[in-house]
Amino acid sequence: MNNKKTIYIILSVILGLLLSFVAHGVIEIVYVNYFLSRGDLPEPSSLNAHCYLPSVLQIGLLLAGLLGGYFGGRFWWHKIYSERK
Repeated sequence: MNNKKTIYIILSVILGLLLSFVAHGVIEIVYVNYFLSRGDLPEPSSLNAHCYLPSVLQIGLLLAGLLGGYFGGRFWWHKIYSERK
């Protein structure tokens, strides 16, 4: 793997991670607002004392961002540089 491709993949993974943080924030806002409207906000997660989302969902979003960034970077590298489209 050449240096340009490595940097492209790393930056794609960082982008995927950043997008997963944005998704996490939006999902948590909706989640908290829903439970506040019902009047029964659950306890914060055991994984992070400041987050109300379940730990499984937090880890799933993180992994989705990392894997999505990696495979998205590989896909677009192939489309843009290998196929020259």
